[in-house]
Amino acid sequence: MTTAPRFPEPYGQGSGANLADILERVLDKGIVIAGDIRINLLDIELLTIKLRLIVASVDKAKEMGIDWWETDPALSSGARRDQLVRENTELRERLARLEELQGLEPGRSRSRKEVP
Repeated sequence: MTTAPRFPEPYGQGSGANLADILERVLDKGIVIAGDIRINLLDIELLTIKLRLIVASVDKAKEMGIDWWETDPALSSGARRDQLVRENTELRERLARLEELQGLEPGRSRSRKEVP
């Protein structure tokens, strides 16, 4: 019985464990990659792009004061719900002011036939 030749693992034996250790360390400590891209034409700055990349665990990011995903309605159902409640409250206040300006009782709108 013959066995197929075994190819060496990339980066030496047990690289999976090493990769896991590196990933754990990066997520635990965090890593920041920063850079700027500037496009100039005849010493006139046309475009500047600032790139910042932070790789960290959620816990580490919160520890650093980074938690924008919790307040972004596109990423958080709680934030979306809060946004809808605020919008609803603002619309009710606007409606009450409009009804007051028209001399109507709050919550009692004119029908279309009553509008002159």
